[in-house]
Amino acid sequence: MTVIKNFDSWKKFLGERVLQAEKMGMSEDTIARLAFEIGDFLEQKVDPQNSSNRALKELWEVGNKEERHTIAHLMVKLAKKNV
Repeated sequence: MTVIKNFDSWKKFLGERVLQAEKMGMSEDTIARLAFEIGDFLEQKVDPQNSSNRALKELWEVGNKEERHTIAHLMVKLAKKNV
């Protein structure tokens, strides 16, 4: 996925997906739960393509479940801000 090579592109991509989900009626909590699941998938399956994504992966790896949920919520907020 080439969109994850550049962190700014990644934030914009995520922001567009968040807005689409909200237009479909999803709440921010539901979106954040999905972001949590995606975060788990990315941690296991994707090698970060830049230092920003590497830092997020390292934070994800050291965080417990509650902290990972916080990261997911923050990523949703950050994504929405970057559309």
